[in-house]
Amino acid sequence: MRIGFVSTRLAGVDGVSLETAKLARVLETMGHETFYCAGELDAHARPGRLVPAMHFQSPLARSLYQDAFRSPTALPDLHRRIYAEADSLRASLDAFVDEFGIDLLISQNASAIPMNISLGVAIADTIRRRQIKAICHNHDFYWERDHFIHNHIQDILDENFPPKLATARHFVISTGMQRRLAAWRGIEAQYVPNVWEFEAPPPPLDDYALSFRAAVGLSSDDLIVLQPTRVIRRKAIEKSIELLRKLDDRRLVLVITGYEHDEPTQYGAWLREEADRAGIRYRFVGEYVDAERGEVNGHPVFSLWDIYPQAHIVTYPSTYEGFGNALIETLYFRIPFVVHTYPPYLSDIKPCGVQAVEFFHDITPEVLSGVRAIIDDAPLRATMIEANYEAGLRHFSFGVLRQALTRALTLLETHD
Repeated sequence: MRIGFVSTRLAGVDGVSLETAKLARVLETMGHETFYCAGELDAHARPGRLVPAMHFQSPLARSLYQDAFRSPTALPDLHRRIYAEADSLRASLDAFVDEFGIDLLISQNASAIPMNISLGVAIADTIRRRQIKAICHNHDFYWERDHFIHNHIQDILDENFPPKLATARHFVISTGMQRRLAAWRGIEAQYVPNVWEFEAPPPPLDDYALSFRAAVGLSSDDLIVLQPTRVIRRKAIEKSIELLRKLDDRRLVLVITGYEHDEPTQYGAWLREEADRAGIRYRFVGEYVDAERGEVNGHPVFSLWDIYPQAHIVTYPSTYEGFGNALIETLYFRIPFVVHTYPPYLSDIKPCGVQAVEFFHDITPEVLSGVRAIIDDAPLRATMIEANYEAGLRHFSFGVLRQALTRALTLLETHD
């Protein structure tokens, strides 16, 4: 089968792009061919069709987004402009399907959250009009984000985010999303967690990976507290800063790997001010991290997989996550972690036997005691990380994804 992935962006180290790459790897081992269509494409997303207007940061997509969700009053021509752009994007999708002979479209979150409204409309219309088989892989829905609640396009959202179509199936990444989608939209979805290739343990670090510390000004004695997320407010990185301030351990360095350009705010600058006021040691290393190794502006670029094994502990203080891609990576690389107990962690990750230091909003003395233990108690660390790796192998492996894809593809074939 020739399978086409469609999204606003399939590049970098955001969760959607990373999960797309994993799906593609598993589908290819099952004998399928994969192709890509998005507003930004990494080198791995080839062959494909680059359509800059599909990106959520394209000028027209941003303008429509602002008018739909930020304007206090509805503009009279908003719907016309959305549908006009959707017609243009639909033509690009038609060209993609025809050029590569696509048998199955997989919409990667573009049909769940309206960062590019017209793209979601175009995808739904393409599936409906061509009666092409499709999977909508939904990582987070608009109704889970406060900034989408006030809007002037509820009719468009109801019809397209996500669409209820005869030839489309839906994947969701948490059981909570699965229940809400069934209750609110009458759409039965398949729960497919974020995964990693636990069947193949990570290779040893090579010299290039080991050069990371020197590249960002760290010594071999520094204990890296890794924040492997984008720099956006729902990641609550200020709680990691608070944690290091209260631990008051000069061996620790907070290393924040994410980039800062997905939200038009000063959150990154504010975090730097908070870290300076807290007196902690920290590094923002987003310019040194990408999906693949390379060189930018005369300095080396590392993959996240170069950095994870060098971490002593991972912090994951997010207030909201669709699932928690970075946590699965943390299990794989055998790093202990501290986590804010966001809903999918409680419903879908912790029950699988995952062990961590947990907190709910407050960094209490008990939390500090637990973190100090996993920093310095080697037997405790070993017990936790091995239990977590085994939980990952059973519940979040490529084998689990392969089973889910086999089931979905079988049901789509049955529909014929």
